[in-house]
Amino acid sequence: MKRLLAVIVIAAALWSGYWYIAQRGARAGIESWFDARRAEGWQAEYKELATQGFPNRIDTTLTDPVLADPESGLAWTAPMFKLFALSYQPNHIIAVWPETQVLSTPTARYEISSADMRASLVMQPAPQLPLERANLISDALAIEGPGGTTTMEGLQIAILRQEGGESYHLGLNADGYAPPLPRGLTLRTGGTLPQKLSSLRADLELGFDKPIDLTALSEARPQPRRIKVTLAEAKWGQLELALAGTLDIDDLGRPKGQITIKARNWRDMLELARQMDLLPAEWLNPVEQALGLAAQLNGNTRTLDLPLTFNRTTISLGPIPIGPAPIIRLR
Repeated sequence: MKRLLAVIVIAAALWSGYWYIAQRGARAGIESWFDARRAEGWQAEYKELATQGFPNRIDTTLTDPVLADPESGLAWTAPMFKLFALSYQPNHIIAVWPETQVLSTPTARYEISSADMRASLVMQPAPQLPLERANLISDALAIEGPGGTTTMEGLQIAILRQEGGESYHLGLNADGYAPPLPRGLTLRTGGTLPQKLSSLRADLELGFDKPIDLTALSEARPQPRRIKVTLAEAKWGQLELALAGTLDIDDLGRPKGQITIKARNWRDMLELARQMDLLPAEWLNPVEQALGLAAQLNGNTRTLDLPLTFNRTTISLGPIPIGPAPIIRLR
């Protein structure tokens, strides 16, 4: 009995020492990451850093964190941010966001509120912790920006790294998605839009020039090299839009490939895009003319089923050029 008690005491002491070392390592890692960002010119601050969770977890809480990258112009602030990990599995992290947070871009400021936003991240046990898989969920999400407030009853995003490369499978589903509607919105086909979309989902495969890991924030962003859209779908009342296709992107961010567009009541979609400032004004007339001609050729003036072709520098809808191609790069 004495020997058993001695073994238990020694094991407990060893585990306590291990937890203390792991906790100190986690804390030092976060502190050094913030120090490195400040050395690069970021605003990277927090009011307090606390770790607890003995004996099986390492729970870290950052109070009043602020991150601002001067190069991209992105900034994020929140009253707190929490990270949870099992002490014996530190490469699996649960991240928890507060009920309110603020995201700023070079052009806008967004106040985000949610009932429960959290993510599970599993990284490979390598120095730069390349992402293996992640899931993000949120309930009762509201995003208030310059154009109004967008709400969702629920948001689910999942990403999984594909074997043998820098490709990731991405799935997204937004339940009860309700964007802000312009006042006095009128549809060309008559009627009104319901407040919420009945479906908003996407199934993609994204290829990058390097894995998504810690250097994505501290150094160069992974740049997209291939976007394969298995299906992206939105249904909003009488409006239905579906996309599928593949784009290859060169080192300059210029896309080449084809995305097939299926759109029902496309004129109402254009009118909605015009009133919500979703399309550059100079695009509206040429796009509508091209779509009208294409719809006539298909024999159905309300429904489109056409390839959108990207040729590095230009975009064509069917055989009709409609404008310059965008540059696809992550800042």
